[in-house]
Amino acid sequence: MEKLIQIKNLTKCFGETKVLDKINVNFDRGHIYGIIGRNGSGKSMLMKCICGLVVPTSGEIIIDNKKLGTDIDLPENLAGIIEEPGFLENYSAYKNLQFLSMIKNKIGKEEIIQTLKSVRLDPYSKLHVGKYSMGMKQRLGIAQAIMEKPEILILDEPMNGLDNDGVMEMRKLFINLREEGTMIIIASHNKEDIEVLCDEVFEMEKGKLTPVQH
Repeated sequence: MEKLIQIKNLTKCFGETKVLDKINVNFDRGHIYGIIGRNGSGKSMLMKCICGLVVPTSGEIIIDNKKLGTDIDLPENLAGIIEEPGFLENYSAYKNLQFLSMIKNKIGKEEIIQTLKSVRLDPYSKLHVGKYSMGMKQRLGIAQAIMEKPEILILDEPMNGLDNDGVMEMRKLFINLREEGTMIIIASHNKEDIEVLCDEVFEMEKGKLTPVQH
């Protein structure tokens, strides 16, 4: 398998506290990986390091054969949801994605419309995002993450706020993305999401990552 992400001896400390402790793991293209663990175990910190948002204390992260912090500052073909997505409350979903798409200028109107449809949001709705339910905002966050077809998708609790139908729809969406070759890393408290979606599962405890029999 093609190793898309290689993590070697990754450690992150804040003062005396070790949040990540010598993590070694590889993630392959076209797989879905699950990370389980209690709040404060280090799941979100690992995701932030992979996304280039936090600089590790030691160790290295290699993404698509490029070392983070040396060859590249931020991963080029990665997107994700790590914290609650921030949107412009006084604009529609379409407008929000249009503004965000202008940063890289990779996609146009058609791709935005198709992405919103894929997460079951109406691309033509004029409803301001400030009026959205938590579940609708979560769908929009997923749309933002997938709209430019990243090779790597990092999702921290992606089903937050979704009802049962929404969860089933997003599971189908993630499975389709995997079939198209996207690599997905999901942190979730929901065991069923992990069991249904993931090819491999890891548990994070006190900053250490260990494989789980799945």
